[in-house]
Amino acid sequence: MAVAPAPAQPKGATGVLVLADGSVIWGRGFGAEGVAVGEVCFNTAMTGYQEVISDPSYAGQIITFTFPHIGNVGSNSDDIESPNPHALGCVVREAITPAASFRSTRNFDDWMRAWGRIGISGVDTRALTKRIRMGGAPNAVIAHNRTGSFDLKDLMRQAKGWPGLLGMDLASVISTTQNYGWDDGLWTLQDGYAVHSGNPDGPHVVAIDYGMKRNILRNLVAAGARVTVVPATATYDEIMTLKPDGIFLSNGPGDPAATGVYAVPTIQKFLNDNLPLFGICLGHQLLGLAVGAKTVKMQQGHRGANHPVKRLDDGRVEITSMNHGFAVETETLPANARPTHISLFDGSLAGLELTDTPAFSVQYHPEASPGPQDSKYLFEKFVASLEKAA
Repeated sequence: MAVAPAPAQPKGATGVLVLADGSVIWGRGFGAEGVAVGEVCFNTAMTGYQEVISDPSYAGQIITFTFPHIGNVGSNSDDIESPNPHALGCVVREAITPAASFRSTRNFDDWMRAWGRIGISGVDTRALTKRIRMGGAPNAVIAHNRTGSFDLKDLMRQAKGWPGLLGMDLASVISTTQNYGWDDGLWTLQDGYAVHSGNPDGPHVVAIDYGMKRNILRNLVAAGARVTVVPATATYDEIMTLKPDGIFLSNGPGDPAATGVYAVPTIQKFLNDNLPLFGICLGHQLLGLAVGAKTVKMQQGHRGANHPVKRLDDGRVEITSMNHGFAVETETLPANARPTHISLFDGSLAGLELTDTPAFSVQYHPEASPGPQDSKYLFEKFVASLEKAA
């Protein structure tokens, strides 16, 4: 795709997105001032911008929101998926407006600033999304300076010099550094999150944190499990001392093949033990690698809360939430791994199950409630398998 000359800086422009090919996109900055370099992707969800930005799977990425009105319901302390946001920043169409929700405790602009995340508004996000669809997710620099002063040559140098997500392990960087227990449950409008609702006598799930979303843990607890979270680099022996009844492989950022260097040998030992296993997103990709399949970087990835997935066993369609830029190649699956779900957007693999050991995984996020509960059965299926094995 031909690159147009860099447009002159418009009056009042305090934010800029500089792509690795030299393209310059101007806007108005909000949130924190500064510079960040990463991959630009797009997300098609109409709601949940706080959950998206705080999802650890977005580490190393700048999110273009295709829905124009982002920030209009403010922010709060409930709608976050990790202790702090992991996306580098975001690009939006409309300016951030005052919060219009009884649940809001802080304007979205203030929330972004408090967490050191950069935003740009006033961008033609439709054109940027089309560019990503046609040419793939580009590396770029996002910058905000309230005086409007930018060194474009230096920003271009940074964008061109960033190595990209292919071959990059980010899971070990953002994972927890120590074990911890989790027993909080699901959220309700009346009571908020269910506190200390775990089942102390339930089957013990050890969840490996490659970039864990909190709502995954809440759903495991709601399904009846007792949960312990361990770091991404936890060894087989360290995990087995916890006496797990089953293993959960979490979502996370980066290239699964890079994370798989240390994760796959551990997972293979669990499979050899016939220990029940459930993976989501990066966990799905790591399970695929553990049985000998291959992963590939997608051109634009799947990110949004409106992705239809077909369940191959009965033909039912689930409306799912997705966030991934890598995928397991279906044609590389071994004979003991059968596809269970496919994306109806492009036919890519969205789920697999092993035929010789109790392990399964999905590429999408059943905890994200886009359907809103089309896929919650997966947590119940996993925990029920642990109770049956016990």
